Amino acid sequence: MNENLDVVVIGGGYAGVMAANRLTQRDGVTVTLINPRPDFVHRIRLHQLVAGNDTAVVAYRDVLAEGVRLRVDTATRIDAADRTVTVASGDSVGYDYLVYAVGSGSADPGVPGAAEFAYPIATFEDAERLRPALDAAPATAPVTVVGAGPTGIETAAELAEQGRAVTLVCGGVLGPYLHTRGRRSVAKRLARLGVTVIDGSDAKVTAVTRDSVRLADGRELPSEVTIWTAGFGVPDLAARSGLSTDSLGRLLTDETLTSVDDVRIIAAGDSAAPSGLPLRMSCQAAMPLGARAADTVLSRIAGAQPEALNQVFGAQCISLGRGDGIFQFANRFDAAVWFNIDGRPGAKLKELVCKVVVKHLAEEAHKPGGYKLHRSARGGTRQELVRAARGEAQVVAEGAARPVLAGAGLPVFDEVTATP
Repeated sequence: MNENLDVVVIGGGYAGVMAANRLTQRDGVTVTLINPRPDFVHRIRLHQLVAGNDTAVVAYRDVLAEGVRLRVDTATRIDAADRTVTVASGDSVGYDYLVYAVGSGSADPGVPGAAEFAYPIATFEDAERLRPALDAAPATAPVTVVGAGPTGIETAAELAEQGRAVTLVCGGVLGPYLHTRGRRSVAKRLARLGVTVIDGSDAKVTAVTRDSVRLADGRELPSEVTIWTAGFGVPDLAARSGLSTDSLGRLLTDETLTSVDDVRIIAAGDSAAPSGLPLRMSCQAAMPLGARAADTVLSRIAGAQPEALNQVFGAQCISLGRGDGIFQFANRFDAAVWFNIDGRPGAKLKELVCKVVVKHLAEEAHKPGGYKLHRSARGGTRQELVRAARGEAQVVAEGAARPVLAGAGLPVFDEVTATP
């Protein structure tokens, strides 16, 4: 094929940057990355931005291939028939293939007063709005963190380590992903930091006011700053553009990440719902999905059949301040197992992960096609789950598979909170 092809990537996060970099390995392909920010947001450090000990940004020149054209703008509509993307500045950008990697952000809390008085932390802009509120509050002022997934735990620990009076309202169990043993370790560390943890069935927020948080059991907690980390949503760009989405607005695709509506549109990251069974929202999923999306585009350009997903998970890591953390191992069904590494070694592992993520992106920028982690030998697990969801096969070790299937939205299994 001698003609030049234009590939547009919408979204410059973990998935979008990985996809854009990888696409540059083929001659005759022009890659344009559309992103509303001029810098890469290292999202798994946003809790550190809030605490003031990291900027949570990396210059695109350090992670983006030289051959990628960065356009700082916001995509407002996709016209699949005309193969164009309209941006906020009013221009239209044409494409032959489109990678949809718009990521995720805060979901509507659906709790009276939360949208007005609570601060989300899911995006860079959210974190930047929160910083001045914390700076203006006295050091002894009560701070409430709502949501006890990794983001909530990390934020509570980071602020408590600075001497803040922090209450963590779980809305259920502390660290839903964690094994019981790992949960005990996290609870002990939070207690040492002085964090008050409120968990259990009554630990659900029913209202937020300017200076308090109300719980389902009638308690009213004083709160000068309330931070909301419970729940994630995705931009509605796909839905507004007339593309098929799931109930949260994620683009529906097949197992090659190709849109069910248009073979020229491929999704990656938190905004993708392959087979209606989206993966756990995390950078651990986003980068391999970005690589897989790029491979699908390159296969279609070459006239070859794209490979199906074989995504795997192996762990979840959580920082607990600057000197402590936990690295929670999981089995092939992404269910936490008894083994974890905590304490200072856990903190070092989490910091290593944060650095390795950027390293992977930078390496793919310098040597496109070098990333291999989306081709795991254990990847057959994903297809087992897809077949089970379709009723074509019974997944072995049903108890171990429950968290993954529940996170995928299947109602017959236990509740799971999937957060980055």
